[in-house]
Amino acid sequence: MNICPVCNGFSDIQSDCSKCGQPLHDEGRVMDFYDDYSAYMPIDMMKMEDGFPSDFKNKECPHLLKCSICGHDEIIFIKE
Repeated sequence: MNICPVCNGFSDIQSDCSKCGQPLHDEGRVMDFYDDYSAYMPIDMMKMEDGFPSDFKNKECPHLLKCSICGHDEIIFIKE
């Protein structure tokens, strides 16, 4: 199992909103928002069912970024 440097606090995401240019805030792993128990499921198992066909194979962690100004959200993939 690989580890995400963002989830584990080794690095931060620095990205700007594509709509308004303001900084985006990292809301965490996309799969943590699926249901009440998804945050407690094994990460590699969730990657097999998260709707992103290559994140498990490419060892990437999908993160949800949200703009607090305009409300736009984006998903980026962090290399593990």
